[in-house]
Amino acid sequence: MLSSAQISQFQSQGYLVLPALAQAQYCEDLIAFAQNELDTETGPIEYEADTRYPGAPESRNAEGGRTARRLLQAYARSEKLAQWATQTIIAQSLQQLLQQAVLLSQAHHNCIMTKQARYSSLTGWHRDSRYWHFQRPELISVWLALRHERVENGCLLVLPGSHQWQVNAEQLDGAQFLRSDLPENQTLLAQAVPVPLNQGDVLLFSSNLFHAAGCNQTQQTKFSLVFTYRGEDNPPVVDSRSASRPEIRLG
Repeated sequence: MLSSAQISQFQSQGYLVLPALAQAQYCEDLIAFAQNELDTETGPIEYEADTRYPGAPESRNAEGGRTARRLLQAYARSEKLAQWATQTIIAQSLQQLLQQAVLLSQAHHNCIMTKQARYSSLTGWHRDSRYWHFQRPELISVWLALRHERVENGCLLVLPGSHQWQVNAEQLDGAQFLRSDLPENQTLLAQAVPVPLNQGDVLLFSSNLFHAAGCNQTQQTKFSLVFTYRGEDNPPVVDSRSASRPEIRLG
């Protein structure tokens, strides 16, 4: 169970790290599974060219264009992944933070992130809620580091407390990324901090938290398992992408 201090930190900062929630061998087993899925090109897969992020190849046919970025639909890929996503410690932590029963969204995240060497692209400052459609932007993502995550291999960067910020439309570009050319945004971006993780650590973060990530400058792929959850009183908007796949209720 989360302590009152941990709950307070999440509420004020928008994120929380739970150290060593998974054992090293478990993480290595998932890496081996993910690598086999990549080697056999078992879809669905999102490629770097699909992201349209800065530095990404222009198309799948361009050099590096078929570098995998995300192994999608993780919950349905493996019983081991489904069990991780719905285990008691995850369910109880989320229930404490959301103060209600919790459901896993299969429409968002639900993936193994694979930030690879050489062709990994930069992820700009954004809120995940910018393209999700729920009654309220109060979802929580659970990010498991399958290997150590550091700045040099593209660990997440966050703006602490930004889940509570009111941001004007003019501060965002057409893709809803925080613009870096505005003086008022530069003041905000100066507050950025990295969130390094060790293998087996879990990061919980609000869907309204501004976060970003750099490129992987190492020679080893960074693997992260990511699922997203909502409270039962915060359903997806009918007929939206967020409602496109069945949700999983945690026991």
